[in-house]
Amino acid sequence: DAEIVRTRDPVQLEKCDVVVDVGGVYDHQRHRYDHHQRSFEETFKSLCPEKPWVTRLSSAGLVYLHFGRQVLSHLTHLAHDNKQLEVLYDKMYENFVEEVDAVDNGICQYDGEARYTITTTLSTRVSHLNPWWNSESQDTEDGFKKAISLVGAEFLDRLLYYQKAWLPARVVVESAIQTRHEVDISGEIVVLGEGGCPWKEHLFSLEKELKLDIAIKFVLYPDQNGHWRVQCVPAGLNTFHN
Repeated sequence: DAEIVRTRDPVQLEKCDVVVDVGGVYDHQRHRYDHHQRSFEETFKSLCPEKPWVTRLSSAGLVYLHFGRQVLSHLTHLAHDNKQLEVLYDKMYENFVEEVDAVDNGICQYDGEARYTITTTLSTRVSHLNPWWNSESQDTEDGFKKAISLVGAEFLDRLLYYQKAWLPARVVVESAIQTRHEVDISGEIVVLGEGGCPWKEHLFSLEKELKLDIAIKFVLYPDQNGHWRVQCVPAGLNTFHN
């Protein structure tokens, strides 16, 4: 039930319990979370050395870093000491919040010239909610409220997917890995008990965790029509090369 005040007035900011994205100060003890000051160079890794991400944080990332676990625990009903909560905390940063941090700080995803334009990212869709330059009304309140709903709904959708679909898929993949030698003596083939589950990321992760000597090369799984499919394991998550 907190009141949201949109202002850059220092006098008004001093009265606020929490200040985000304005004010030129980052101070967690005082609940000040701005990233625009020249002295600010913080990343997730610099503030939490056990985490790998080195993208410069925006105010979104700062708030998530400090309060993300609390928010996720409330939304998922997972206890703070539940290992799944930490997995979801990492996953939501890497696959949702880090992108916002990078875009807000003007950090390119890659070097070189883009081959095509992507105009449907979360940050782009939010920016489209601003008034046009030649609109009769330059009031941003309506767009701000729409942005809250847009980002909130998308955040919750991704979180529930990772909790209810992505995490359970790990159990399916791990079971297939443990029984792979029953499928083929080489250990290079696994059979998933259920088709359609997101297996690639879990497979690569489990191969490292379980320290497999032989890489898995083929994945078999049933499709929705009861037919069997076979897929080559790619060389990495973001490539079509096998």
